[in-house]
Amino acid sequence: MTEIPEHLLKRAQEAKEKAAAKKAQSSGDDGGAAEDSSSGESAGDSRIPAHLLERSKAAKARKSGGGDAEASSGGGGGTAVATKDSGAVAAPAGPPVGAGPGGHTQRLLTVVKSGSIQDVKAKPQDKVHVWPHLLVIEFVAALAMTAFVFIFSWLVNAPLLELANFNQTPNPSKAPWYFLGLQELLTMFHPMVAGVTIPGMGIFVLILAPYIDKNPSNKPEDRKFAIALMTVHLMFWAVLVIIGSFFRGPGFNFTLPWIDGLFFEL
Repeated sequence: MTEIPEHLLKRAQEAKEKAAAKKAQSSGDDGGAAEDSSSGESAGDSRIPAHLLERSKAAKARKSGGGDAEASSGGGGGTAVATKDSGAVAAPAGPPVGAGPGGHTQRLLTVVKSGSIQDVKAKPQDKVHVWPHLLVIEFVAALAMTAFVFIFSWLVNAPLLELANFNQTPNPSKAPWYFLGLQELLTMFHPMVAGVTIPGMGIFVLILAPYIDKNPSNKPEDRKFAIALMTVHLMFWAVLVIIGSFFRGPGFNFTLPWIDGLFFEL
């Protein structure tokens, strides 16, 4: 509920006290004079236009039937004059027309929501533009990584083997570690399945993952599907790479590294 300001309540209370004092002071005077004066005071206190008060008095006189009400119109506007017999008793003046409970004349024009006045600042958003915010950070990171690789390759020699002998094929002949998972699949399935179908299905499922799991939360407990899918993908490929690196010996046969040794070189 809308609270009325304190200064308005104080002003209304003072107006009520003033009206009560003037009414008590003029109670011993003639009825017609008391009605006219109290009406004038009420008009002054309530600040209601005079022609509205006169119209109200004329309507009350017609309803009460205590006297004859005559309406006369002037050049500037209409006025109402009430004439009463000498023996008639004047009715006490009531609250002005349009007054609320207790005689208050304050009126509530409208109720304005506090948000439309107080909330003047824009609400923060967890979004930034790709350019320049994101791309600048990625460009600086790429420069830093390039500088690190350049300096590292200058100071540390790569663990290269001797020149390849085309007359002697190494046994086992293994691909680089990042391709050993694919080479391991080739030992288990047909090349069409191992080289196209399984990797293609994995990449396709990873592409669809953001459209399946649309949860915008960054908390791990709220992204169970995405975390489970990525974990299965990484563990599947990591297990294949580990088997091809440490558990394959001569002829690419399965072997135990703690018994037959390691057949893997960088």
